Amino acid sequence: MPDVNEAFSLPNGQKFRNRIAKAAMTEGLAFRDGLPNAAHETLYRRWADGGCGLLITGNVQVDRGHLERPGNVIVDGPLSDEGKAAWARWAAAATAGNTQAWVQISHAGRQTQKNVNPHPRAPSAVPLALPGGQFGMPHPLTGIEIQDLIARWANAAIVSREAGFTGVQIHAAHGYLISQFLSPLANLRRDEWGGSLENRARFLIETVKAVRAAVGPDFTVSVKLNSADFQKGGFAFDECLTVAGWLADLGVDCLELSGGTYEQPAMMDMDGLAPREEPKQQSTRQREAYFVQLARALMAAKTPPLMVTGGFRSLNAMQDALASGIAFVGVGRPLCADPTCVAELLEGHIEELPRDEERLSIGPWWLSPASPFKLVRTMNGFAAQAWYYQQLRRVAAGGVAEKLNPFKAFLAEDKENKARL
Repeated sequence: MPDVNEAFSLPNGQKFRNRIAKAAMTEGLAFRDGLPNAAHETLYRRWADGGCGLLITGNVQVDRGHLERPGNVIVDGPLSDEGKAAWARWAAAATAGNTQAWVQISHAGRQTQKNVNPHPRAPSAVPLALPGGQFGMPHPLTGIEIQDLIARWANAAIVSREAGFTGVQIHAAHGYLISQFLSPLANLRRDEWGGSLENRARFLIETVKAVRAAVGPDFTVSVKLNSADFQKGGFAFDECLTVAGWLADLGVDCLELSGGTYEQPAMMDMDGLAPREEPKQQSTRQREAYFVQLARALMAAKTPPLMVTGGFRSLNAMQDALASGIAFVGVGRPLCADPTCVAELLEGHIEELPRDEERLSIGPWWLSPASPFKLVRTMNGFAAQAWYYQQLRRVAAGGVAEKLNPFKAFLAEDKENKARL
């Protein structure tokens, strides 16, 4: 039986001190230059000291006009000497104490907020179906623009390797650009980049090929992929099975399984504005290991070694996931407020990781995440995210988490984001 606290190696030979990974979480700490700074160094050094065997960075954007949020780290061209030095300091902090660290590379596509870009590039002119007017009408990408973006992913991988990181993760989940290409709802193209699954997956496949060619065979290349979008007519699990097999054939070193989009945020165990396409498993209702059952089905076919993130809080749930054949378990939100919680769990000081998500609500009854009003449910989702962002900022400043109403956190985060635009 594999143990969560034992050393582990991927088939490519990369070694990890244990099987717990800090999943990617957007930091929002960069300034307008898009470079990592002292806050990133403090945050990642604290996480490296906090017990995880692997750290995956928040999404590094390949186009400054398509940020997931203000404050993203950006690599959309050659770095200056100052930029290279900043990246090297970040990598040194993240790999302290024999910790492995991968850079997640991304592009927000139509999930770019309007205050960043009112008309972002996307596969097709299909806007997000969210109230509030935060996202604009996207413009379809041209073939030349798609090829340019693939080259940008490869460049970001080179920057990551040269800085001292030990791998990269291509973000093809959560409704960001590559995920949009995979989705029949967001991708209405009739050229070689749309239509059949083979065409919709072409952007991902060509990006994987370009990144591998850029960094060579001895550098870890991973992918984060939705098990499903959990939306009727969206990217479905049977398509995930097929794509996972293609990624295995390409020699992808690790596949992280997740699910959901901004419209249906299954990755946060939240219901979106429409009914979920698939009913929740009992394990999901218990808020443990959202995607493990889907991962088990994936392992019955062809797949790279799997990492599963979403809801892990107890050691028993982590052990059960590993026993099923999963290589890594990913932990996210608990580390925003307590960077040492994984070490405390592994050392037996706590029985489970914090469940802050169970008490985050902008108000009671109709103001709660279970509100009958769509706009209120959406507001609760963004407010909960803001609460975690605010706690992460405190940790990055060397402090500790503070009690904070999610709505007040939302206002504070909005002010912070405006200051970084």
